[in-house]
Amino acid sequence: MKVLWRIIADIFKCIWLVLNFTRAFILNFLMIVAFIFIGKFLFQLSNHSFNGIPVNKGALKLDLRGVLVDKISGNSYMNKIEDQILSKVHKKSTVHQNLIFDVVRAIRQAQDDKNITGIVLDLHDFIGGDQVSLQYVGKILGEFRASGKPIYAIGNNYNQSQYYIASFANKIFLSPLGSVDLKGFSTNQLYYNKLLHKLKINSHVFKVGSYKSAVEPFLLDKMSDKVRKIDRNWINQLWNNYLDKVSANRKVKQDQIFPGALKIIAKLKALNGDTAKYALDNKLVDSIASRPAVDKQLIKIFGLNKKTNDYYNTSIYDYQAPRNKNQNGNIAVIMINGPIVNNKFRADNVVGNNIIQHIRNARLNSNIKAVILYVNSPGGSVSASESIRQELIALRDGKKPVVVLMGSVAASGGYWISTQSDYIIASPSTLTGSIGIFGLVNTIEDTLDAIGIHADGVSTSPLARNFSTRQLPKEIEQIIQINVSNGYNKFVDLVAKSRKQTFKQIDKIAQGHIWTGIEAKQNGLVDALGDFDDAVKKVQELAKITDPKLIWYQDNSTLIDVILNHVSVSNIFFDLLNNQLNYPVVNTNYQAKFLDDFDDPQNQYAFCLQCNTLN
Repeated sequence: MKVLWRIIADIFKCIWLVLNFTRAFILNFLMIVAFIFIGKFLFQLSNHSFNGIPVNKGALKLDLRGVLVDKISGNSYMNKIEDQILSKVHKKSTVHQNLIFDVVRAIRQAQDDKNITGIVLDLHDFIGGDQVSLQYVGKILGEFRASGKPIYAIGNNYNQSQYYIASFANKIFLSPLGSVDLKGFSTNQLYYNKLLHKLKINSHVFKVGSYKSAVEPFLLDKMSDKVRKIDRNWINQLWNNYLDKVSANRKVKQDQIFPGALKIIAKLKALNGDTAKYALDNKLVDSIASRPAVDKQLIKIFGLNKKTNDYYNTSIYDYQAPRNKNQNGNIAVIMINGPIVNNKFRADNVVGNNIIQHIRNARLNSNIKAVILYVNSPGGSVSASESIRQELIALRDGKKPVVVLMGSVAASGGYWISTQSDYIIASPSTLTGSIGIFGLVNTIEDTLDAIGIHADGVSTSPLARNFSTRQLPKEIEQIIQINVSNGYNKFVDLVAKSRKQTFKQIDKIAQGHIWTGIEAKQNGLVDALGDFDDAVKKVQELAKITDPKLIWYQDNSTLIDVILNHVSVSNIFFDLLNNQLNYPVVNTNYQAKFLDDFDDPQNQYAFCLQCNTLN
């Protein structure tokens, strides 16, 4: 008995220690957060004048770290805490996110700021961003340069994203051992067909659309010729868009920017591998100079700050233009960014309920006269996409116009949502279309048979036997295909009505086909090519707004969300649930292909629309 009581006492002692540790951890964590914010406030106060503009003069240093994004993951006050604290703990795994709208706001403010006489692009810690984001920031840099203020780019090396931004500079400096690393764009997809056969897993695919490529990895060992042709078409268009802008900025021909692999190799051989000299000879850069030599030139241009022994400059992180905190905005900006789901399994999902609440708030807010819906999504579940679309119908019934602005990807479910709008704007580099639906059910009865396990049972109907451990009944296969076909017809009909075309006309350009923004405009899937500025102008016109005031609707994450997002085991678990372990990309910065998703991964074998995905 004594032993039993000792065990019970030890258990309670452990529980007490855990509770004490948890309490101390939370209190210490909150104290650290408080000190960080107080310290940051005092630092900013000491470096800024009373109107919020830095006292420093000279150059605005665009020393971006990490990546450009159109929406911060989670997009709440907690993310600032996460960035400031957890990035210190997980330096290798945490990537700093820069909201493009903050960057644009700062550059535009600097353009009108008499204290700022130029921009220095110091991008060695900048990883990149999708092409649409780069194009928007590039456009604003072009406006800055056109105002008469110079831009200088400095770097030891330039990757493709860095060089795209640097190409807007009046002068590009490169270190003597540096390079401009232009390679082109590419995609990479894993194919599991042979693995599934070895594991004796049976994949049952239901789809409508000749070009619906999302299911190919489960059926083939390589890309089909039909999909290869489509992918080659859009990826070449994106690369040409890149080369067009860079060559125009540098005032040289495209083949001088990127003459092709063989010519690059031949020229490098002739120069004994001197990549810096190659960049200079091809007018990719204007000057080869060491960092001390570049600093010396910048001091001559912007003046010497004796306190720092550096040229006068202000980091963009110390020069953020104050956001409009007016809660009485008349234009709501709602971001749909990521795969669309009903339930929040990942931090980077679009949670349908959150978006619906934002749209409903905009509808019921009498101050809001119009909505910009920013769609950057490869698709997702049918039901979540339709729920969002229904809420948009109610918004438009309230005589509030909706302008959709498409980001880098606005396809399938992303396009489904876009049909309920007054006007659609896409970037030339947007990937859109992919109008189609598919369902996927994997069963493992043969896998179990191989190791001597068999499943059996009774049911009142074949429709009740939807177990992954047993062969999929033909009746369920028929119902799934009927649902998929019906969903596709609804999709095409939605698009036809919204674009004022016939079912036959849309069906011809649907079939899961991926289009670039340029092609989508030619096919009548979008109304215009442009960016965020164009969306603001259009929504002003439709709502007859003379004084636009934007209010940004954000998702709110909590402290628990931040902690859970950094538990690697849970991340892997949810990755497996969502079948999202592989993110094919164009180059290293551009998400290109479409992800699989189910409303409820634990019930993905249901024969209703829950197993349909719009991607």
